[in-house]
Amino acid sequence: MEAKVLILRALNFDRSRLNKLMSIAEQTPVIEKVPSRKYPAKRNGRWAGYLHLLGARMLELKREPEVVFWVFVFPLLLAAGLGIAFRNKPGDASSVAIVAGSGAQEAEALLQRYPQHASIEASVRDADAARKGFRLGKYDLVIEPDGAGRVRYLYDPARPESVLARAQVNDALQAAAGRKDVVATTLVTSSEPGSRYIDFLIPGLLGMNLMNSGMWGIGFALVDMRQRKLLKRFVGTPMRRSDFLLALMSSRLVLMIIEIGLLLTLGVIVFHMRVLGSLFAILFLGAMGALCFGGVGLVTASRAQKIESVSGLMNLVMMPMWIFSGVFFSYERFPAVIRPLIKALPLTALNDSLRASILEGTPLIHQWPRLLVMFLWGAISFVLALKWFRWT
Repeated sequence: MEAKVLILRALNFDRSRLNKLMSIAEQTPVIEKVPSRKYPAKRNGRWAGYLHLLGARMLELKREPEVVFWVFVFPLLLAAGLGIAFRNKPGDASSVAIVAGSGAQEAEALLQRYPQHASIEASVRDADAARKGFRLGKYDLVIEPDGAGRVRYLYDPARPESVLARAQVNDALQAAAGRKDVVATTLVTSSEPGSRYIDFLIPGLLGMNLMNSGMWGIGFALVDMRQRKLLKRFVGTPMRRSDFLLALMSSRLVLMIIEIGLLLTLGVIVFHMRVLGSLFAILFLGAMGALCFGGVGLVTASRAQKIESVSGLMNLVMMPMWIFSGVFFSYERFPAVIRPLIKALPLTALNDSLRASILEGTPLIHQWPRLLVMFLWGAISFVLALKWFRWT
């Protein structure tokens, strides 16, 4: 009986102790208040959004490997290919066919006696083969001797090489037959850097590449974001529309520096081109061109909904400048009545200013009309893009 009482007392003690511990655990701990420091609220500056957008755009370009090829590698391959094709080399010899018959051997012998006979490649062919070769472009000129000391020329006045061959052959035959020139002349060839085709070509390629990268790079990126519904997400942010469009335009400036450096390095090292203008002037002209065509690209793609649509618009805008703005040949060949319109094109102003600075060392102050043309195209295009741009 006493043992039973002791067990009940022990159980009651443990139960009361357990209840006391649980009540203590359920109490809310008292946290001492620590005086907090008041920090000033951080506020973004006026250009913070623009800088973040510019940084994001540069990361996007870094993740697009095709940009490296079309912006950097393709212009180098194009310049190298055209430079090799039009490199300095001996003049091409005129290909001439002499119709077989009486007097053919005498005409061939007279051509061999000509001092510059290496510039004429003459071969005796029958009449049908000679005429067929001339029709297919194998021969530049056909000579038909009549056996009585007279010859007849078959040439095409619409082919410059045919006209040149006729003049060379006629001069060779007349001189070998004993003609004496009244006026003594001396021939001097000139192929110094600055007067070659490659010197004319590289500034034109540089301007064309700035136009292509500015318009295609911005136009394609804008329409691609619109198709992927990314632009819709920007609508609910406090981002300014001007900051967004300006970030797209100025992202081309970083690429512009690399483009100019690569093409000029290729021209100087491989083709020994002379750069007479200052590097600052060339970079400034490149920046003006990049911003100008960035604005044109923005306004072209401001409402396009599909890649196909913006491709057609881009080609429509750039095609006249590819043809008229003097990329591969001088626009002076076009009629004088349309030259003022050609000079008003932004690519013409960019190409002319780059050639003047690189090949002639012309200061920027003397190129203000061309700079004004690029500024007006870029500024007006940017204002129109702000007005017409749609997020969806």
